Amino acid sequence: MPAVGVELGVEDVRDARERIGARVRRTPILPAGELSRRVGARTVLKAENLQLTGSFKVRGAFNRLLQLSDAERAAGVVAASAGNHAQGLAFAARELGIHATAVMPAGAPLSKVAAVKQYGGEVILNEGTYDDAKHAADELARAQGKTIVHAFDHPQVVAGQGTVGLEIAEDLPGVRVVVVPLGGGGLATGVAIAVKSLVPGARVVGVQAEACAPYIDSLAAHRPIGARSANTICDGVAVKQPGELTLPLVERWLDEVVTVSDDEAAEAMVLLLERSKLVVEGAGAVAVAALMHGKVEPPADGEVCAILSGGNVDASLLAECIRLGETAAGRRIVLATVVPDRPGSLAALLQIVAQHGGNVVDVEHLREGMDLHLRETAIHLVLQSNGPEHDKEILDAVKAEGFPVRIER
Repeated sequence: MPAVGVELGVEDVRDARERIGARVRRTPILPAGELSRRVGARTVLKAENLQLTGSFKVRGAFNRLLQLSDAERAAGVVAASAGNHAQGLAFAARELGIHATAVMPAGAPLSKVAAVKQYGGEVILNEGTYDDAKHAADELARAQGKTIVHAFDHPQVVAGQGTVGLEIAEDLPGVRVVVVPLGGGGLATGVAIAVKSLVPGARVVGVQAEACAPYIDSLAAHRPIGARSANTICDGVAVKQPGELTLPLVERWLDEVVTVSDDEAAEAMVLLLERSKLVVEGAGAVAVAALMHGKVEPPADGEVCAILSGGNVDASLLAECIRLGETAAGRRIVLATVVPDRPGSLAALLQIVAQHGGNVVDVEHLREGMDLHLRETAIHLVLQSNGPEHDKEILDAVKAEGFPVRIER
């Protein structure tokens, strides 16, 4: 493994800030009252979803590009990315007059693909996962003499991402726990280097998506081990194998790595949207999800900071994540029952639901393939509620009127 990875320190991060400080946004740290209540400690949000291009990635991209030689700039750069790194690179390259090519998985969110093109980047869609795109980008770089700008596995990229940690350390000198999304490891290790060097006693916890969490096995084995799948709504952290550089950095600098499910990430997205008025993508919400669901032990005193790493999410995927998050929180349910197949029966059922404050999202009649009397029909109601206690209230009220009923998740 590259020795330079272990040697990265806070001075490298400070140098990066000197280099890129005027080109990126110092993002705000925002209070999170409801999350603080759930965690049991004062919790704040580092809103990198409000960064230029919608994620922290532009920091590392600028730091890398600003250190290229004139010949490297003239030849252009290429990167593999699921979306956010490609956007950050395309933006930084345009600002510096460098041609950038992004090799993206064919299934990358359309909004991210469109944004890369709008920032002036050339997009090549490649079948498969991020790792397949990386192999294609490597081949393109060799064939055309371009410089690879890795999404995370390069010291200049790690140092650039670490400027997020510098801002946290300066703005929150009382921080005790920093929770950060962990994909390839560039952001998590850069932040940890800065925070733990400047705030004695602070802990840094990395969060991976449960469906793609290679760091768990890799840390145990002390070598990169690939995940079997990258199928998750948290595409921004769905990196199947840790980097040769970032794995030893994670092992040295992070205190713990935990995972969250897609349901938990979606629920966090909904909380952030409703309570903090922030649009955050799945990967950007995993730190909040970990806190919401007790995956991270809160400190006895001091502050907790959750990093929102990105806000680039397709509108269609956002709607699906809201549905998933409401379901996970018990606020969207399917109520199944049987009613007499005669006029007024469905209206009577809906009136009961309305009287108890349930919002009917969808109604489905089911008659085929079911063991029903000739004069009966099955009904599925998709309802929005205020949570599990409200679900029970509606269910009890419907049962009290003689409808056989059950709730389906």
